[in-house]
Amino acid sequence: KTFRPKRKFEPGSQRFELHKRAQASLHSGVDLKAAVQLPSGEDQNDWVAVHVVDFFNRINLIYGTVCEFCTEKTCPVMSGGPRYEYRWQDDRKYKKPTALPAPQYMNLLMDWIEVQINNENIFPTNVGVPFPKNFLQVCKKILCRLFRVFVHVYIHHFDRIILMGAEAHVNTCYKHFYYFVTELNLIDRKELEPL
Repeated sequence: KTFRPKRKFEPGSQRFELHKRAQASLHSGVDLKAAVQLPSGEDQNDWVAVHVVDFFNRINLIYGTVCEFCTEKTCPVMSGGPRYEYRWQDDRKYKKPTALPAPQYMNLLMDWIEVQINNENIFPTNVGVPFPKNFLQVCKKILCRLFRVFVHVYIHHFDRIILMGAEAHVNTCYKHFYYFVTELNLIDRKELEPL
């Protein structure tokens, strides 16, 4: 249930071209700090949309590699070590922040993000359809919650990442994520403290 099909961009669309540009810069050995900067003449919302979807796909895959070791027994609380506990709130079933086991939190999180990025009213896919006024706020919330996945994986499951030989990939993904959210000021610095 944790693995989800990747969200793709329509070939030939402006976002598909932005996605290709972002991917090409990542695989060319380019400085990640430079790769996250908004390309000249491009719309910031398009740039953020492309990255949010890409980070969702990548981070979901990273968690998927360790999810069999992240159980209610091994991770009874969604946390990032003893100092950071993350509670789930979705304003529907969980109206108040609620402590949950990490796997349950992760499933709710990935389901919630998937609903957001597949909602045409929030992430329009047609050229010329404007983004909603609250688009950046929604993206900030998604990115903040995705950051918590990194925190949990790094603090509780990094030994598994090392055993799989995937630490370079996870570290590169995290660096890309970190540079992107700090470049565009999308996550409060206090939220970033655990890592």
